[in-house]
Amino acid sequence: MKNIKYIIGLFLTLAFFASCEEDSNKFGDIIAPSNVQIADPLIEGQDMNDPELLYGDGSGFVTFTATANNVISYNFNFGDGSSEIAPSGIVKHRFTKVGINNFTVIVSAIGTGGVASTTSINVEVYSSFSDAEAENILSGGVIGEGKKWYWAANLPLHIGMGTANDDYGNGEFAYESWWNSIQPWDAEKGCMYDDEFVFTKTADGITFEQTSGPAFIPGTYAGFIGVDGDTCHDETVATTMFGVKNVSLFPSGSKAALEGSYKELPYRQTSFEIQNGGFMGWYVGSSTYDIISIDENYMRVRIEEDPATGVGAAWYQLFTSTKPVQGASEFTNLVWSDDFETAGAPDDTKWTYDLGAGGWGNGEAQTYTDSADNVIVANGVLKITAKKETDGSYTSARLKTQGLYDFTYGRVDISAKLPSAAGTWPALWMLGANFDAVGWPKCGEIDIMEQTGGDKDNTLGTFHWWDTASSSNAMYGETAAVANASTEFHVYSLEWTQESIQVFVDNVKVVEMANNADLPFYDKDFFMILNVAMGGSLGGTIDPAFTEDAMEIEYIEVYQ
Repeated sequence: MKNIKYIIGLFLTLAFFASCEEDSNKFGDIIAPSNVQIADPLIEGQDMNDPELLYGDGSGFVTFTATANNVISYNFNFGDGSSEIAPSGIVKHRFTKVGINNFTVIVSAIGTGGVASTTSINVEVYSSFSDAEAENILSGGVIGEGKKWYWAANLPLHIGMGTANDDYGNGEFAYESWWNSIQPWDAEKGCMYDDEFVFTKTADGITFEQTSGPAFIPGTYAGFIGVDGDTCHDETVATTMFGVKNVSLFPSGSKAALEGSYKELPYRQTSFEIQNGGFMGWYVGSSTYDIISIDENYMRVRIEEDPATGVGAAWYQLFTSTKPVQGASEFTNLVWSDDFETAGAPDDTKWTYDLGAGGWGNGEAQTYTDSADNVIVANGVLKITAKKETDGSYTSARLKTQGLYDFTYGRVDISAKLPSAAGTWPALWMLGANFDAVGWPKCGEIDIMEQTGGDKDNTLGTFHWWDTASSSNAMYGETAAVANASTEFHVYSLEWTQESIQVFVDNVKVVEMANNADLPFYDKDFFMILNVAMGGSLGGTIDPAFTEDAMEIEYIEVYQ
């Protein structure tokens, strides 16, 4: 006796129509399909002579074949929350509920005018795949509560594109080999950043619902469906966007997951499919996602664009479980600070000095000292004073954390008020901790803030390094207007990650540069420097009437 038991019931939908002769000429006869049948389902790996394979090999795949007379297409409802249109009447479906389960599959044969005849069959099939950890992280793990995911819009590379299957020699089919340059808060993609996706664990599995936001449709797919591309559309275009949908998890079958790697890390080799055409904000005619990596805070996935477009593209997407806020930092753990509340000399457990004269490579005029006349903590601020001495020379101070504190990646916030005198050159900056070994600029330099001696209404954010390709010094920077920089405190900030380096003034971005392994800013420690120079390449001409001026710093904080 067969272990696959099926019951076929045929239900004819009878429709009665009254129409004029003109209508019948226009639409033709409306005929309900008849003789709807489903062949015995083919369960992948089934062997009736092997007790362990009576319900299949555990993959959950079943092939169904339906036939009928006067039929245009077939709609299969698989009884597990998913359905599929199959004009040929042949469809292969994976059942993912773990264990041996019985499903009632309903097939509707659709004829002219949409009239349908229906039959059903029961199938008993075994699915062995389970990734409980991914399932619990994705959904929060508590039945009924749900977990929300959002675009990681505050991070670079939250969306990227590569080839779906082509390999040019470096495994390009598994990472963003075609387009990988998007930065945080991309203006074009801003319309999708309010999207909200909820995965909920239920007694029977996981459900998905997009509860907020539109769908972004890239140009590669938009042209295929005849709408404007590289912009957002509502549910009148992306008709399957909203509604609660079931989610199934199963072993990855893509070339990327099985043969490739992402930044030298293997894929998780677990995929999930959002049933009934569901998708996570990026509409490309597909609902199956390879999980590249997932933890409580971030999920990186890969989805292949509908192959019918002919583009052969795969999209890479990064989501986070904490909704990003533009202008807010991802770095929240304070790891080092100085609030300059103890009067006297700066804390010698945090600060040391560069001392002496010699131009410092820029033709500067000052001699650096550790004298209280040039550097002191008083009234809750660190005061670095540049002075003209009685002999006409200039003195100042340059503090640094070299040998006491250096770090890799994070956010630095420095609240400072700058000197106003012409010829003063204040700077809040960083050098690579390998400075003594490799020198400048090979060690790398990050200028969080510099102000020239001749322009006190603007500050600079700049990066310096040695470009090996051209064997020359390289730099990249931008200028920001800062009102009242010499009379009010402003916060000068650095956000530094493996992907990018950004400088801000009062949380407004000044400059950003992509980071990579060819730069000295990648996975290398840096230390901080605070100083006021006189004259030189950026200080310029010193006011002949200059006597003294100072930079005051309220606090410095480092977050990671």
